[in-house]
Amino acid sequence: MNTKVSLAGVTFKNPVMTASGTFGSGKEFAEFVDLNKLGAVVTKGVANAPWTGNPTPRIAETYGGMLNAVGLQNPGIDMFVERDIPYLAKFDTRIIVNVCGRTVQDYCEVAERLASQPVDMLEINISCPNVEEGGIAFGQNAKSIEDITKEVKRHAKQPIIMKLSPNVTDIAEMAKAAEAGGADVLSLINTITGMKIDIHSRKFALANKTGGLSGPAIHPIAVRMVYQAAQAVAIPIIGMGGILTAEDAIEMMMAGASAVAVGTANFRNPQVTMEIAQGICEYMEEYNVEDINELIGAVG
Repeated sequence: MNTKVSLAGVTFKNPVMTASGTFGSGKEFAEFVDLNKLGAVVTKGVANAPWTGNPTPRIAETYGGMLNAVGLQNPGIDMFVERDIPYLAKFDTRIIVNVCGRTVQDYCEVAERLASQPVDMLEINISCPNVEEGGIAFGQNAKSIEDITKEVKRHAKQPIIMKLSPNVTDIAEMAKAAEAGGADVLSLINTITGMKIDIHSRKFALANKTGGLSGPAIHPIAVRMVYQAAQAVAIPIIGMGGILTAEDAIEMMMAGASAVAVGTANFRNPQVTMEIAQGICEYMEEYNVEDINELIGAVG
């Protein structure tokens, strides 16, 4: 039984990975998860300099999920290279570094710093606000997506994954723009913008007013967008958004994803990634699936 998948020439022992921002750089979960059993660890977002993030409160629970407005708080690339990469390199798993920035140059600087590091792929978070364009997220404009993809590709040594925002009218258009810019892989979806109000205090639940909605509530939307993107492009897709079980992961693969990333579910059950990887194997045995790649885009 083959559970290996390949993305842009990089082979993963299985299609299950962590979603950026929900797993730190693995150390926080090491007591609960055998990282060697995962296809990849996708790190928390890393910028060219430390980011403090947004004011608190910045997490709020919702029906079927959560809102977060953490604001990509991170210690910056210098600390990440010194502390996190050596830790992850000890495990038999692929390392994917999520990269964030406020300008195109920010992303390129991080890509250059990582060029000589033992990491397998870079995931470019284009849901960040573009300060040079009035704060509109890079991922909400097709031309911006194509331009930033081209520029990061010029500086990156590793294959790049463009992480698409769902806060757009046409996800297929954005997927095509990333592909046109030279993206090796796409990942989607990032969180959906939402809001929660505390009716007792008459205040916003988040200091930022809005936040990113994640969790099972967004899963059907994510499946639909992954399917639409897969129909529009020829490059592989990492599907994410509300994956809680092996069934959710398999559904995402049948929609067209070559791999899946598990996010919010890690907070509910720290061992969920291993359980999903095992559940996929059990499904394959039950339905006599010899090669997991048979499942990718199975619904056509």
